[in-house]
Amino acid sequence: MSEIRPDRSDAAPSKTVGPAPDRWTADGPGEVYVTDTAPFCVTPNMTVKQVIARIDRGAEGVALVVDDEGRLLATVTDGDIRRALMAGAGMEETVEELLHRKPDGPQAAPITAPFGTSAVQLLRLMGGHVIRHVPLLDDGDRLTGLALLSRFVRQPDLPLRAVIMAGGLGTRLRPLTESTPKPMLPVGGRPLLQRTVEQLGQAGIHSISIATHYRADKIKQHFGDGSSFGAVVRYSHESEPLGTAGALRRLETDGDQPLLVINGDVLTTVNYRAMLDYHLEHGAELTMGVRRYAMEVPYGVVECDGPKVRELREKPEVGFFVNAGIYLVEPGLCREIPENRRYDMTDLIDRMVAQGRNVISFPIHEYWLDIGRIDDYERVQQDLGAGKVRP
Repeated sequence: MSEIRPDRSDAAPSKTVGPAPDRWTADGPGEVYVTDTAPFCVTPNMTVKQVIARIDRGAEGVALVVDDEGRLLATVTDGDIRRALMAGAGMEETVEELLHRKPDGPQAAPITAPFGTSAVQLLRLMGGHVIRHVPLLDDGDRLTGLALLSRFVRQPDLPLRAVIMAGGLGTRLRPLTESTPKPMLPVGGRPLLQRTVEQLGQAGIHSISIATHYRADKIKQHFGDGSSFGAVVRYSHESEPLGTAGALRRLETDGDQPLLVINGDVLTTVNYRAMLDYHLEHGAELTMGVRRYAMEVPYGVVECDGPKVRELREKPEVGFFVNAGIYLVEPGLCREIPENRRYDMTDLIDRMVAQGRNVISFPIHEYWLDIGRIDDYERVQQDLGAGKVRP
């Protein structure tokens, strides 16, 4: 049975699915409920940047929009944020503005349940609507709890095989890389590549292939078969560099699991589970992680229509999405990569775009840094000291 609660003057109705209150199977708040919802709550006047921070701290991929009385107005998911960023939303945009960007607009009704709904009914509700969170409301539509799928079942390992491109010469990082491969440079007391392997393990990705070329022995000596790091590590050594995609042609890809391809000089805290969800949601053949990069033009910019001045903008900030060096690739694409010659991911993407195939961009709002130059390496050390990167 489902019911739509009466309209409120200041918010969209929430869709409450569950038995009528007099037929509840009330288990009461238990481990499947979070009754302290404050870490998940945001208000309509908060910014996108603040919502991202709240979602990251809550670690459940959702924020709950409430009014001053604690009544639920809407939900904002990690996917909502990323879609809005790709549509041009800025970090200082408000939650209220963000809700107008959602496909159903601010009137979209979140799926909710009455507080006290049984665990079995909540699990059935989540399965029926393919959702991971159900806000729990009292009779006045005030938020009293949050049911989380993660409290019902342990999240399974991600069905991904990771491929880390670790064969670069690191010429722009010399003299640091004269005897050490770039991915093995220490970041906070352990190699950058070890941080990547550990993060993959935390995300439930344990099958890892490392493409090597320069100083491959140092990588193999450190990781071995990967068992010391909770992973199964295989190596694909290139006597001549094959580029960021060439190594994929040599992989055994009999299954249907997407490949997560990561440049070995990238340090990031991106949510790989969210990236896979995004990839599947869009039915992508290839998903490319992108990062917004902004730069200030040091002059006043003049917009003209022929000789006539239309607008003058003083030192405007110009933003672009740049390639973040992280990809999800459907395994069938590996067979389309030329054998035994250099071929980069950008070559593959250019060809797919020209063919009109489904290549999707995934905006990364988490920490991300390409450590390709000396000043990048110095910056990551500073970020460690500032707490932007975990020790």
